[in-house]
Amino acid sequence: MTVTEDRDAITQLIFRFYALMDDGRFNALDAVLTEDVVAGTPGGGQAEGRKSVVDNAARAHTMEERTQHLVQNVLVDVDGDKATVRAGVIAMLGASTPPEGAMAPEPSMTLSTIMGYDVIRTAEGWRVKRIEGSVIWLTTKPLVPAGQ
Repeated sequence: MTVTEDRDAITQLIFRFYALMDDGRFNALDAVLTEDVVAGTPGGGQAEGRKSVVDNAARAHTMEERTQHLVQNVLVDVDGDKATVRAGVIAMLGASTPPEGAMAPEPSMTLSTIMGYDVIRTAEGWRVKRIEGSVIWLTTKPLVPAGQ
């Protein structure tokens, strides 16, 4: 693969990671994470090993509370079979049901982060080996019970 093809594959890997979490498909995260992945994320604590990281993600992203991740400014630096990635990620969280009379729910929290990833090339393709993040800003809005 060329460096350009590697960058594209790695960028798609990061997008796929967040799409799987938004869809609640945590068991499918095996396809994007190494077995020995380490993750330290805002609000998610530290987790080591794929099972622990997947379990942590499932606890933090429930279907009762919608989550949508907006991934932007993905920068990939490839060095052979390793790469580092930096991405801005905005996570919006809120109830899964809209208030009475509303078309859709509103986010109750919006979190902006800068995320860093180490990825490696495996026999199955690129996989995430390390995840770290820091919060840039956070907004919260109290949930209003339906009908109020």
